[in-house]
Amino acid sequence: MKSALFTRFFILLPWILIVIIMLDVDTAPAHPAPLLLSLRGGPRACPTPAPQGRPGSRDPKRNQSRPQPQPEPQLPTIYAITPTYSRPVQKAELTRLANTFRQVAQLHWILVEDAAARSELVSRFLARAGLPSTHLHVPTPRRYKRPGLPRATEQRNAGLAWLRQRHQHQRAQPGVLFFADDDNTYSLELFQEMRTTRKVSVWPVGLVGGRRYERPLVENGKVVGWYTGWRADRPFAIDMAGFAVSLQVILSNPKAVFKRRGSQPGMQESDFLKQITTVEELEPKANNCTKVLVWHTRTEKVNLANEPKYHLDTVKIEV
Repeated sequence: MKSALFTRFFILLPWILIVIIMLDVDTAPAHPAPLLLSLRGGPRACPTPAPQGRPGSRDPKRNQSRPQPQPEPQLPTIYAITPTYSRPVQKAELTRLANTFRQVAQLHWILVEDAAARSELVSRFLARAGLPSTHLHVPTPRRYKRPGLPRATEQRNAGLAWLRQRHQHQRAQPGVLFFADDDNTYSLELFQEMRTTRKVSVWPVGLVGGRRYERPLVENGKVVGWYTGWRADRPFAIDMAGFAVSLQVILSNPKAVFKRRGSQPGMQESDFLKQITTVEELEPKANNCTKVLVWHTRTEKVNLANEPKYHLDTVKIEV
């Protein structure tokens, strides 16, 4: 009896194995991917390589020309010339100005001291300001320091000379120059406006000339006059903070400077602008000169009546 069972079992065993193999083949993938040992543990399937085209075949998508990215236009550099002199509020006003300039892209600060040498205070300040800058110095002759005479003439001219010398032997990049006194307050919008200056641009200035503001009068996009509280008959009745000049104009007019001889008080802006442009060529900014974006704010005179004549504190603090 047992021998009969074993005989039947061995007869059926090969057929059972054949059936199992056939079922396994039917359920397996057509191209099984080999297994690779992952470095992170556990086997993972190796990706199946993409089918290669026949030699000489061309992919129509690959032959289509792709649009090349266009280079972004270079942002014109704004050069800000700031005359400064030693006084108790000097560092405070420079700090306020630097905090504004840090938020302006592509700006180069030209800081010119009214001194025979660079001061340690301004040198340390600029080193920590984190701004592209140039530190110059030139003293104002004593005979020009009398009340009523124009100030900062030599310092502004030193900034102009540095600009011309820098671009003397190289092709000038797009740029704009403006005169940023350290006692003014600037809206960031002003820098966006002046950056598109083609020749000379103008705008209103607040808290100047004994009025809430002064501005160029504009009709049909052209300057036709001046709203001012002092000498409206000036050729350019405008404050130093109310205009910007293209760098190319500065380089094309190498003799254009601020004059001492023959220049009357309050006429420096007109005497300078007459050398490089005309009223008809001025470019009104700030919504046709109807928005104030810069204010002629002066720091209140500091009261130091209780300051000791000699330093009494145990430490020396820079203010």
